[in-house]
Amino acid sequence: MIQWYLKVVKDNYANFEGRARRSEYWYYTLMNILIILTLAILTMVSSIFTFVYAIYALGVIVPGLAVAVRRLHDINKSGWFILVGFIPFIGGIWLLVLLATEGDRGDNQYGEDPKNPYNEMNEIGQQQA
Repeated sequence: MIQWYLKVVKDNYANFEGRARRSEYWYYTLMNILIILTLAILTMVSSIFTFVYAIYALGVIVPGLAVAVRRLHDINKSGWFILVGFIPFIGGIWLLVLLATEGDRGDNQYGEDPKNPYNEMNEIGQQQA
């Protein structure tokens, strides 16, 4: 799980091109939520963590947007579809459905299929070697 988070933050910090698998997006999102919650709790304990919380929150805006755009590319949608989330009431639900949808099989206009011909953990293992 941490490997996916590090892949987004270190390797693809501001990469808005290509495709991201569901696992890459959702593991990054899960780790990000856990870190934010931990920092929020620490902020309640001591106000010194407010600065750390703010710096972290600002630091993950770009990679969060980048992985979401790449995730939309995987279902052959433009990155501008992220703006759907601003539509009142249904926008967030529609965006959630788009982000949870399985990606296109084979190549699409945004790049080659990230699932083919290897599985997700082989890619991570090769990067660590």
